[in-house]
Amino acid sequence: MSSSISAWIWSERFWFPENVSWADLEHPPPGVEYPRVGQMLCALPLAAGVFLLRRLFERLVAKPCAHILQIQAGAPQRAQPNAVLEQLYRSKACPDTRQLEGLSKQLDWDVRKIQRWFLVRRNQDRPSTQTKFCESMWRFTFYLGIFIYAIRYLWVAPWTWDTRQCWYNYPFQPLSPGQYKHYVAELAFYWSLMFSQFTDIRRKDFTIMLVHHLAAIVLITFSYANNMLRAGTMVMCLHDASDIFLEAAKLANYAKYQRLCDGLFVVFSISFFLTRLVIFPFWIVSSVLFESWEIIGPYRAWWLLNGLLLVLQTLHIIWFYLITRIAVKAIFKGKVSKDDRSDIESSSDEESEKPEASEAF
Repeated sequence: MSSSISAWIWSERFWFPENVSWADLEHPPPGVEYPRVGQMLCALPLAAGVFLLRRLFERLVAKPCAHILQIQAGAPQRAQPNAVLEQLYRSKACPDTRQLEGLSKQLDWDVRKIQRWFLVRRNQDRPSTQTKFCESMWRFTFYLGIFIYAIRYLWVAPWTWDTRQCWYNYPFQPLSPGQYKHYVAELAFYWSLMFSQFTDIRRKDFTIMLVHHLAAIVLITFSYANNMLRAGTMVMCLHDASDIFLEAAKLANYAKYQRLCDGLFVVFSISFFLTRLVIFPFWIVSSVLFESWEIIGPYRAWWLLNGLLLVLQTLHIIWFYLITRIAVKAIFKGKVSKDDRSDIESSSDEESEKPEASEAF
C-alpha cells in the first residue's frame, strides 16, 4: 500500500513533461547539479534556527529600538474575574444578543456591563504595541535582506529579462548557489512562522495566516521539486518587494509617525500594484501560461501550478481593492484610515471595532 501511494505521489507523468523521468535528473553532467526534493529537508532545522534568531533579534535589537522611540509594552486593563463569563469567552469571544440577555439574568448585571467585560477581556489577549513593533521589525529586516540578496543575482540572470529562457531545456536546468540559498531561506522563514504562530499571542487571523503560511510552503517546495526555480525565484522576489513597505508603514504607525506612515502606505500601495498587478501577471504568469506551453507543452503539474498562480492573482486583485480604499483615504484625509481586517479593537465602551489599516494584509 505504501509503495503504491509513493508511486502515485511521485508519478513522473504528473511532475514532468513527456519522456522525462526522475532518473534523468539523478545523473547531471559533470559540474552541474539539479534540484532534489531531499535538499529542502534542511529547511526544517534551519527554521528552528530562524525562530531562535528572531527571538534574539527582538530582544537585542527591536526592543531597544522600541524604547528609543518610546514605544512601551503597556499592561492592558484586566477584566474582572468571573468564572461564568470566562467559560463562555473561551468558546465565543463575541456573544450574541440572546446570550448577553441570558447572562444578564444569570449574573444580575446589565447588558452594557457584560459587553464591556467582553471588550476588556478581548483586548487583554491582544499583543501590545511594543510586541507588534518587534514582530514587524523582524519581518521588515528579513524581507529587506532577502530582497536585496535575490535582486543581486536575478538582476544579472538572463531569464529575468527574457522569460522564455525559463523554459529552454526544461527541466534540465542547473541549480545555482543563489537559487538554492534563496529557496532554503524563504522556506525556513515560512516554517519558522508556522512554529511561532503557536507560541505567539493568538490573534483573530490565526487560521487565515496558518493557511497562508502552509500554502507558501507547499508552493515553494512544489516549484523546487520540479525545477521551476527560475520562475519561482522571481515570484518570491516580487512578493517580498511590496512587503518591505508594508512592514515599514506598520513600524511608523506604532512609533506614532503618522505622516511617515501615510506616505509609506501609499508607497506600499503603488509597489503592490506594480509588482503584483502588472509585473506578476503580465511578465511571470503570462510566461508560465503561454511561453511554457509553446516551448515545453502542458502536463499535469503544469496545470496545477498555473491554477495556483491564477488563484494567487485573484487574491491580489481583492487585496488591492481593499488597499486602494485605505490609500485613497490616506491621501484625501491625511491619515491612514481603518479597515475591517485587523485584530485591534477600540478601547472605548462602544462594541464596534475600529482596526488599523496598517495591520491588514
